[in-house]
Amino acid sequence: MGWFVAGLLLLGFSGVPGLFAARSGGGAEKLACLLVWAGAACGTLAVWEVLARGVPLVLDLPWAIPGGALALRVDALAAVFLLPLFLVAASGALYGLAYWPQRAHPANGRSFRLFFGLISAGVMLLLSAANSLLFLLAWELMALSGFFLITTEEHKSEAREAGFIYLVATHTGTLALFALFALLELAAGSLLFPGAGSLALKGGQATAIFLLALFGFGLKAGLVPLHIWLPGAHAAAPSHASALLSGVMIKTGIYGLTRLTSFFAEIPPWWGATLLALGILSGILGVALALAQHDLKRLLAYHSVENIGIIALGLGMALLGRSYGVEALVALGLAGALLHVVNHGLFKSLLFLSAGAVIHATGTREIDHYGGLLKVQPWTGALFLGGAVAISGLPPFNGFVSEWLLYLGAFRAAQAEDQGLVAALLVAPALALIGGLALACFVKVFGLAFLGAPRSEAARHAHEAPSMMLAPMGALLFACAWIGLLPQTLVPLLHQAVAHWGAVSGSAHLASPLAPLSWITALAWVLLLALALGVWWLRRRARGAARVETWGCGYALPSARMQYSASSFADFLVRLLRFGLWSERHGGAPRGLFPAPGQFASHTPDLVLDRGLRPAFSGLAWLFRRMRALIQNGLSACYLLYVALTLIVLLLLGGFF
Repeated sequence: MGWFVAGLLLLGFSGVPGLFAARSGGGAEKLACLLVWAGAACGTLAVWEVLARGVPLVLDLPWAIPGGALALRVDALAAVFLLPLFLVAASGALYGLAYWPQRAHPANGRSFRLFFGLISAGVMLLLSAANSLLFLLAWELMALSGFFLITTEEHKSEAREAGFIYLVATHTGTLALFALFALLELAAGSLLFPGAGSLALKGGQATAIFLLALFGFGLKAGLVPLHIWLPGAHAAAPSHASALLSGVMIKTGIYGLTRLTSFFAEIPPWWGATLLALGILSGILGVALALAQHDLKRLLAYHSVENIGIIALGLGMALLGRSYGVEALVALGLAGALLHVVNHGLFKSLLFLSAGAVIHATGTREIDHYGGLLKVQPWTGALFLGGAVAISGLPPFNGFVSEWLLYLGAFRAAQAEDQGLVAALLVAPALALIGGLALACFVKVFGLAFLGAPRSEAARHAHEAPSMMLAPMGALLFACAWIGLLPQTLVPLLHQAVAHWGAVSGSAHLASPLAPLSWITALAWVLLLALALGVWWLRRRARGAARVETWGCGYALPSARMQYSASSFADFLVRLLRFGLWSERHGGAPRGLFPAPGQFASHTPDLVLDRGLRPAFSGLAWLFRRMRALIQNGLSACYLLYVALTLIVLLLLGGFF
């Protein structure tokens, strides 16, 4: 446990020395990076000890707060969530030296590094907390640090608005968690977390606990319709903070749901069915909204909503397996969900860091202002392409492996005779639809940003990212490829995590459902070899060929504005999905033999925030302003009337009670 505590302290205090350094100096940022790396290394050693010994690390110290205890417990389930944290935090710290250097950001560089370290430590503490009060303390540390990261560029109205929405959302969720842990304390008799499978189901109390958890943790995870804070926050934060928020922080909501459901001995079927429904809704709506975006980082943020939906599908499937006693379904659903937690942490961080390299070179997040970047940013383009292939669920990268486990779970549900597992059959078509739309979305992004001709002067004069930014991206892509090519190496971790969830006894029950991973290893290597041969053959044929401008379909004078735009590329699919997107369309195709110049653009607001909550709160604000003008009218007679009415009401209430 010593390594874990040392890592926690190193991460938490990594930004403190910089507060005492000069604003223009660069030594403090290097020291902060070194401390983050040391903290991540210590944490990784602790997790390795857990996995090697197969026994959780435990720390239990007295605490002055009534009912609380400094109780830490690091088991395999927490280890699954901790591993991406260490890699993403270390990558982000190194990346930030070139992307967000102190000399270029003297006003906010020091505070950014302070809260970058604090949020990493907050997540680490939360994932190891075994006491409700300690969990809530870590939750608030993480939430407030996230707010300051999102509002790093507080001089921008977009960042202030995103931070305000995030703050309202996260504290609404925290209120739900306060009620949840109060009920849990009544059920368990202590603020310490109960053991796996130790709580008996008690009707309404268990239902209230689950619904509160779904709301509180679902808000943090970004499940639809609770995702309202996520797109704006991830877009407004600096890219290496977006990687940490999207790749790691939102998974604490998934961790909360996974840990809480492990406490119960029995799981009602409707719990799993509810998570399946929310997973399908989040997956499809998230990728559809991503497809309609023009802002690169908002597009990636909506893909986080989509991938949280995929994780919810796996968790819902596992809950259904527990309800009906199908251990293979539990193993495949939970292993698929947990592996996708790791995978999403890796490829989404890679994509956000790649997007940061593009924004660093062009100065804009608008996809329509890119074009032809592969010629000037070949390494960034290749790394982004690797992340795009991984998130689209294609081999030989890691996204394919976790989604394949979920497909196997759906097929296993189809073989079961129990009618209650019919809902799990929906996982396969939902995953297929989500994967197809995600592939279309990343074809759009890569084609518009990296291929074709530059659409702006900024894209024309863009430059490759420095090696300090490319190296962390390369490490993340290597990790994605490692899991895609050698998924068997993670099987022991998944075995232990599923066992700690308390539903499947014995590794023999887990070995059989996860056996197809060995076939994936073989097929992935064959595919990689075929790809390498294909690239070698194409490069050999292209040797000596003349280099010309991008093909213009026979037209002799093509220009950059004749290319597809972000609106026109996705227009077909957006129109197909308009029943759920409600996109606004402006302009259209020119018509007639001699058409006038035309323009086309589309805008897709968020269905919940922009179409629902903003109009509702604007209406309430108007109503309250009218009421205030009516009540506070400056007439003394009216104020005396209020006093008299209040007195009468109090007298009546006094007589009644």
